[in-house]
Amino acid sequence: MKNLIGGPGTVSGLLLRIGQCLFAAASIGAMVTAIEFSSYTAYCYLVASMGLQVLWSLGLACLDVYALRIKRDLQNPVLVSLFAVGDWVTSFLSLAAACSSAGVTVLYARDLGFCKTQHIPCSRFQISVALAFITWFLVSISSLVMFWLLGSV
Repeated sequence: MKNLIGGPGTVSGLLLRIGQCLFAAASIGAMVTAIEFSSYTAYCYLVASMGLQVLWSLGLACLDVYALRIKRDLQNPVLVSLFAVGDWVTSFLSLAAACSSAGVTVLYARDLGFCKTQHIPCSRFQISVALAFITWFLVSISSLVMFWLLGSV
């Protein structure tokens, strides 16, 4: 039971963390290349949330590399509970940021038509939001794995 796909200190866990980090960084990159994204609070929240996700995923990816290199088991109750809480917090923040940004993007692109009249780069916003949802999906997988591990450790 302890060797779950995506668990800490496994190759699949490392790949999951790297995917989270890359998609979150791509979401940030797509958002900051858009003109005047900082004028909208939801987009600033998305950048902040994805920045926290990059830091969290990168830190855990480094810990996975260390554990794989020295062949150490990271599945003790204290570490798994720390990982579970961190993953759940970042998962909720990522989902909230992606949903609020998606709502603002739909409002501007479809409902108000600001993308055509105000020349707002809605395509960049849409790409960033899509990448944020992919990041959230990957984070939710790892948070569910950590929750499952927490019950079995």
